[in-house]
Amino acid sequence: MTPGRPPPRPAPEPAPTADQATEDAMSNATTVSPAHSASTASTLITNIAALVTNDPSLGDTSPLGLIQDAAVAIEGDRVVWTGDQSKAPATDNRVDAGGRAVLPGFVDSHSHLVFAGDRTQEFNARMSGRPYSAGGIRTTVAATRAASDDELERNLTRYLAEALRQGTTTFETKSGYGLTVEDEARALRIAAAHTDEVTYLGAHIVSPDHAEDPAGYVSLVTGAMLDACAPYARWIDVFCEKGAFDGDQARAILTAGRAKGLHPRIHANQLSYGPGVQLAVELDAASADHCTHLTPEDVDALANSRTVATLLPGAEFSTRAEWPDARRLLDAGVTVALSTDCNPGSSFTSSVPFCVALAVRDMGMTPDEAVWSATAGGAAALRRDDIGRLTPGARADLVLLDAPSHVHLAYRPGVPLVSGVWRRGVRVV
Repeated sequence: MTPGRPPPRPAPEPAPTADQATEDAMSNATTVSPAHSASTASTLITNIAALVTNDPSLGDTSPLGLIQDAAVAIEGDRVVWTGDQSKAPATDNRVDAGGRAVLPGFVDSHSHLVFAGDRTQEFNARMSGRPYSAGGIRTTVAATRAASDDELERNLTRYLAEALRQGTTTFETKSGYGLTVEDEARALRIAAAHTDEVTYLGAHIVSPDHAEDPAGYVSLVTGAMLDACAPYARWIDVFCEKGAFDGDQARAILTAGRAKGLHPRIHANQLSYGPGVQLAVELDAASADHCTHLTPEDVDALANSRTVATLLPGAEFSTRAEWPDARRLLDAGVTVALSTDCNPGSSFTSSVPFCVALAVRDMGMTPDEAVWSATAGGAAALRRDDIGRLTPGARADLVLLDAPSHVHLAYRPGVPLVSGVWRRGVRVV
């Protein structure tokens, strides 16, 4: 079995700039050309028991490109050399990994982090088998609308710091808890100060303000709200599901976003069979997310496209729902990403290692496949080739595990194994 496959063809758009404010607060590293000689590397991490490069041309030729007894050289914010530590370039700044494993920083390509409040009572009732009649997403919408910009930003940075400690070095996040022009735009403005991977999700649910006029809400999402939000976003998303937006509405929303320069991604086939995956492939969406209820035609469509299937096991764990069949997708040749779906209602975890363990235990993935999907797979879901791998020219985002192998992420679930994180070449954990 192989840990997924690389995207079928190169992405047309250039890689975006590095994540902004959160990284800048941690680093003043200068970007350097990957062509610089490895002999001038500013940092050399050596004594690595097992290095995951995600380049089959390196190491053991597997999709993980594993190198044993390895070293990594970093200059500025880029990797400039990887290989056997006996051949490492000279440098004055050496870091001894102590016989631990190193892998690329996790790429969390699906999260909902701009919100206020929580839904503890809802979760407790669900897990206790009690009925609960509160408003679900609408509860979070009300709390988010009532929160100040400062409160929303404090929440966001808290969860970002939490994720960073667990090895996440790149994240995508969405709006979707404001559902007014002003509240959606401010959510994206706040998010854009911390990442380039910002997604406009005005089409999360039909706003309570338009409960009796869903067509009017679609007009708002594709009109004034889109105009206000597009300057802050790279992506546009829609929840294509019964009770949210049907296929025709989702197509109209994603098409309008694409006309504004936003690239599609889609919440697809989470709760039931539906048109989401086929629409994702039709519109060349970067990612179809959830992918729980799939027909053979859906799997075939994904396998013959460059749309990534992003699986979100935290949602199934937190709702006791049916697990996506990752094995079926991987065996068909679909590119699979693994992300947290961190949100206050259905997956309140920021831990990619936890999701790796769930994917191995309950979704039919091997440890190698899960790690690939949480790193290179997430990069593919964001159409990035500068992250999710540790090869010359890639961004120097690395995770040091307090373990000799990446397999320990699934082998020792729940144990805080991340003992070091480098982001853009600077050690931040």
